[in-house]
Amino acid sequence: MRRELLVPKLGLTMTEGTLVEWMVQPGDAFQAGQGIFVVESEKAANEIGADADGVLLEVVAEVGTTLACGSVIGYWDDGAAGEGVVAPAATPAAQAVCAPAAEVLAPAPAALQAGQRVPVTPLARRIAGQRGVELALVTGSGPRGRIRARDVLAVSEAQPHSDAAAPTGNLRAPTPLERTIAQRLTQAKQQIPHFYLSVEAEVSALMRLRQEMNAAQTQQKFTLNHFVLAAVGQALEAMPQVNRVWTDQGILSLGASDVGMAVNTDKGLMVPVLRAVGQQSLGGVARQSAALIARVQAGRLSAAEMQGGAITVSNAGMHDVSYMASIINPGQAMILGVGSVRELFRPDDGGQPVIRREMGMVLSADHRVLDGVTALQFLKRIVQALSQPAGLLVQ
Repeated sequence: MRRELLVPKLGLTMTEGTLVEWMVQPGDAFQAGQGIFVVESEKAANEIGADADGVLLEVVAEVGTTLACGSVIGYWDDGAAGEGVVAPAATPAAQAVCAPAAEVLAPAPAALQAGQRVPVTPLARRIAGQRGVELALVTGSGPRGRIRARDVLAVSEAQPHSDAAAPTGNLRAPTPLERTIAQRLTQAKQQIPHFYLSVEAEVSALMRLRQEMNAAQTQQKFTLNHFVLAAVGQALEAMPQVNRVWTDQGILSLGASDVGMAVNTDKGLMVPVLRAVGQQSLGGVARQSAALIARVQAGRLSAAEMQGGAITVSNAGMHDVSYMASIINPGQAMILGVGSVRELFRPDDGGQPVIRREMGMVLSADHRVLDGVTALQFLKRIVQALSQPAGLLVQ
């Protein structure tokens, strides 16, 4: 039976996806679980696998096209009786949670009448808005006359521009990932009432302990970030009242001490989430961290691996910064910005100058979920754990 392939909805905030690869071609047979195509959205490229054996019949979406969730991108045959009938999509598995998009373009007639809507891809519509191109002046080159991004760019480049009004530099459309990050951070900054707490952690003992641990063995090397992640996880276990997030339905208390970890890539900032950090050994935290970073670098991180947790750790210490006040990751309630370790003199109990190693940290918190006193108590637990790091080795 002929069935539809749809752009899947892979997360609550996903409204569209970009088709980045067809892994099979028309006429190719595939087996259940085999990858059929790859869709990029919500900060990740997701390989979509088949739910059942079948044959790819036709593709109707080109690689590089951005489409609304629920759009048809191809057809396949499941081998069942009923040839010629189009059945609802049943594969890939991710399509089981794919709700229809708010707006799916209908097939365009051969000739558009005056006042009719021009079929246009979401990316082409955005570029047209950025460049001031009237869509009515654009001839679409896509299926059924649909206007694509390259059609808008061609018209834009052919239009006369005023040297006095045109800004200098090169304009390009943002990538799907850049657009997603911009939308999510703008939403977070506008809708989440942030407040900020800054402290310094004295990490001389931590630096010595890390050096001794790394010198004692070669299989597992520990970074400062491993200790910070472990300290945050233990603080969540000790104060479950801060392990909660704001939702449209109410305040959700989380059961596990999951912690997000900001990872910088050439495509933008990715935030995989470590699971049950407060219940793991320091070695377990380091191994889970390394595995997630490897998946990020390989471009194999799934949407599920970036969901959950009430807090993210964003460590910029390697970039010579004293403090960093970060924007809360949407869906969470806190983010801890970690700065560089600084050497400076502080007076001891007798008033004599003593050199210290201090690491500046800023906790950004959601005031809908946390008050200042509770957030400060949580932050102080993290500082104490980093200042007396032997406790991080006890599990």
